[in-house]
Amino acid sequence: MLSFSTCWNSQRHSDGETMIEEILGLGFDTIEVSHGLKVSLLPGIQKAYDEGKFRVSGVHNYCPSPVEVMIDAPDCYEFTSFRPYERERAFKLTLGTLDTAARLNASYVVLHMGSIPMKRETKVLTEMVKRGKLNDRDFVKLKLKIIRKREKLAPLYFSRARETLGRLAEKAEQVRIPLAVESRSTYEDMPCESEMVRLMEEFADNPWIGYWHDFGHVQLKHNLSLLDHEEWLRKMVPYLIGCHLHDVEWPARDHRVPLDGGDVPFDRLIPMVSKDKYLVWELSPTRKKAHIKRALPLWLEKYGA
Repeated sequence: MLSFSTCWNSQRHSDGETMIEEILGLGFDTIEVSHGLKVSLLPGIQKAYDEGKFRVSGVHNYCPSPVEVMIDAPDCYEFTSFRPYERERAFKLTLGTLDTAARLNASYVVLHMGSIPMKRETKVLTEMVKRGKLNDRDFVKLKLKIIRKREKLAPLYFSRARETLGRLAEKAEQVRIPLAVESRSTYEDMPCESEMVRLMEEFADNPWIGYWHDFGHVQLKHNLSLLDHEEWLRKMVPYLIGCHLHDVEWPARDHRVPLDGGDVPFDRLIPMVSKDKYLVWELSPTRKKAHIKRALPLWLEKYGA
């Protein structure tokens, strides 16, 4: 089922209803209300929803954005932070997101879980790939160093993320909206693939926790030889709640319009996703309206709605 994320245009609008109408004009009738959304947009969004103008697929944490944060920053507070205040602020903001989702009859809430305090060495790997050094000796040496360092640091931060997720699941059950833990784009982010599997296995009996597959994020890791995109998606299908859909220009420009020149192998990947799962187009605000309108009918022709 196709949906479209407000991350594409929420920063350009001061009225939520007008923002919704712009997305409807692209040809979508279902919308994910995303992070970075100013609280002042919510009344217009609610009005348009109450009038039946659109359906809500889900909500992306934090929504609305914290009032003290002036930019779109979904990782401004992290469940993994070493500051107890920030962890608690992240928890309470997520409770607020679940309340937003309940008012809009959303089917899920997408979560970022946090990160590990490492230098942004994924960025270094990316620069090496851009210079044609993928899998040469220096690249592999650095990749192994990053993996070892992360494995040493990870247990404390994983335990914080897992503990918060368990607390949030209680609220998710109350409002009957599942939490979808998103695949992330860098190796410093929480969880990595082995941690994601561990989370899904530990909460396998909890119907309010599942996996959110981001095609662009996973492709970025694939392009760095950190995983195999096709194998990873196949492994995670049993836990899948839905997906963020965007393309990637080699090696690391994501949130591009699907079928508009990127290298995500949708022909192999989309058949793995059952038709009852949401595919949410999550595009950069820089993407042109004409490109989106051109791509949507191509997508519908190839893969259906």
